[in-house]
Amino acid sequence: MAYADEGMSKNRMIAFGLVALLHVGLGYAFVTGLALKAVKAIVNPLETVNVKEEAPPPEEPPPPPPQEVEIPPFVPPPEVTIQSDAPPPPTISTQTTVRQTAPPVVSVAPPAPPAPPAIAPKAATPRGRGNVFSEDDYPSASRRAEEEGVTRVRYTIGSDGRVTSCEVIQSSGHPRLDAATCQIIERRFRFNPATRDGQPVVETKTQPVRWQLRN
Repeated sequence: MAYADEGMSKNRMIAFGLVALLHVGLGYAFVTGLALKAVKAIVNPLETVNVKEEAPPPEEPPPPPPQEVEIPPFVPPPEVTIQSDAPPPPTISTQTTVRQTAPPVVSVAPPAPPAPPAIAPKAATPRGRGNVFSEDDYPSASRRAEEEGVTRVRYTIGSDGRVTSCEVIQSSGHPRLDAATCQIIERRFRFNPATRDGQPVVETKTQPVRWQLRN
């Protein structure tokens, strides 16, 4: 067995050696062949080629200057007057037509009958003798103070003849005399009531009362 292994290893080494020599030979031949071709290419003379340069295009001539054109002066045309006969004015004819219209019919209404005369209302009249002021009506305090003056009052007479209200419209200057005037009128005055169409109505009277002391 040892002999066989040794024989096989020697054969293997010889095969490897042959293969290596073969590769070396091929490499040398390849290198030497390429080197010769490179040398031949360098030794051969270089061929030169003359390249002709293209000539530049000719320059275009400048355009000619513009020519001045003379404009003739403006000459207005001559005025031409044409005379023509004016047409005659149109004739307008008018025709007036008068229409006869019937006179308007006026209706006259008969006058209204006169209204019956209104019966004037009858004013209230004093009843009895109590509608007057006497010296006894003078307030004692006003008498002592010697107060005098005129009191103007307005009072209302009801439909029964009695005085329903009284107010002072012009003072005498003394409140006691003004108050006594309305008190006496409301307490004592009696009237036949005013009437209208025979029926009693309310009436308003205005009356001045003079307060004066006797010497």
